[in-house]
Amino acid sequence: MNAQTGKIQPLIVRTISDQLYGILREQILSGALAADQPIRQDALAAELNISKIPLRETLARLEQDGLVVAHAKRGFTVATLSTDEAEEVFELRMRLEPEAAARSALVATVEDHKAAKKSLAELEAAIRQEGQDHSLYNRLFHLSLIQPGAGRLTCHLLETVNVIADRYVRLHLNTQGRDKRASEEHRQLLKAWIDRDSERVETLLKHHISDTLHDLRNQLGTGNR
Repeated sequence: MNAQTGKIQPLIVRTISDQLYGILREQILSGALAADQPIRQDALAAELNISKIPLRETLARLEQDGLVVAHAKRGFTVATLSTDEAEEVFELRMRLEPEAAARSALVATVEDHKAAKKSLAELEAAIRQEGQDHSLYNRLFHLSLIQPGAGRLTCHLLETVNVIADRYVRLHLNTQGRDKRASEEHRQLLKAWIDRDSERVETLLKHHISDTLHDLRNQLGTGNR
C-alpha cells in the first residue's frame, strides 16, 4: 500500500497469492474491512490490476482461517465477531499454548531469550504510542514463547488460532487499563520463561488467556452468539 495515496499497489505476479493474502488478512484484522462487509471482488481485482482467479484462491484461504464467510450466490463477507467463536478460539489457545510455551521454556537458547525480549519491547513501545494498533505485536510476542520447542504443525496451528484471535484481542485491549494489566502479565510470563520455570509459565499463560476470554464474554454478551 502506498503511504502517500493510501492506494494498494499492483502486485508482482511471481508472489501474487501470498502478497494478496497478506494485504487482505491485515485489512480484516485491522478493521479496514469491517465485520459483515462484503468483499467486492470486481472492484478489488480492478484496483490491484489482477484477475479474479487468484483473488478467489486468496478468499478461500481466508475462509479456512475463519476470517471470511462464503455465501451461495452472494460471494464473501468478512466474518463477524461472536461469543461462540471467541469461546472456541480462546479455549483452543488454553489447551495448546500454555503447554507449548512451557515446553519451549526448557529448551530456549540465549538467542531465543533475546528474540522474546525484543518482541515484548516492541509490543510495549507500540502500546505507548497513542492510537497505535498493538495487537499484531501481542501476537508476535506470544508466538515467540512457543516457537523454540514446538514442532512445525504445532507452530502452524497456534499461529492460525492466534490470527483468528487477533480481532478479539484488539476488541479486548480497547478498554482502558487492560493494556497495563496485560503488560504486567507479559513481563511476569517472560521472566518465568527465561528462568525455565515451566510450571509457572503454564499457570501464568492459562490465567492470562482465561482472563481475556472472561472479559470478552462480558463485552460480546449473549446476543452475539
